[in-house]
Amino acid sequence: MRKIVLILILVFPTLTVLGQDVWALDPGHSRIRFTVTHHMISEVDGFFREFEATMKTTKDDFSDAVFEFSAKTASINTENENRDEHLKSADIFDVEKYPVMSFKSTSFSQIAGEHYKVTGDMIIKENTLPITLDVWLVGPVENERAKRHELGFKAIGSLMRQAFGVGENLSTLSVSDEVGLRITGEFNKGY
Repeated sequence: MRKIVLILILVFPTLTVLGQDVWALDPGHSRIRFTVTHHMISEVDGFFREFEATMKTTKDDFSDAVFEFSAKTASINTENENRDEHLKSADIFDVEKYPVMSFKSTSFSQIAGEHYKVTGDMIIKENTLPITLDVWLVGPVENERAKRHELGFKAIGSLMRQAFGVGENLSTLSVSDEVGLRITGEFNKGY
């Protein structure tokens, strides 16, 4: 009897993993963008150059999908070298002390058709807070040449930067507290 129980303990997690689809991010067709309001009159956009993400699911309708992503904070880019250096400094992201920001979903639910809502924990500068994003999934489609399935996605939402300790001393009259997020791209998995 002990042998059977031991075999089940060893085999059951393996079966669970085998039944799970892991979708990998195609970084060449993906981008993590953000937008802030500057001096309450104009928008400044930026993105992260280095990031990775996965989506894991066991269901074809993605209702149990778990999304994870991380970005290297030192890869921030607003196409202005002086501003980027300030963003990397201890005043804002403190990239030497906090080199990575990350997100892991806690729920994923379909709203209608391709529209979903994802809620999860965002970690920036060791501050963990929940955020919710609207997500649109397109596909999956079969790419016979590449021997894989591809899934397009777009996620839109926002977060409050000061709650994460990002630029706490920076006046919200200078740079908005609310940061708009727009994450787009493709996931794929082989077959």
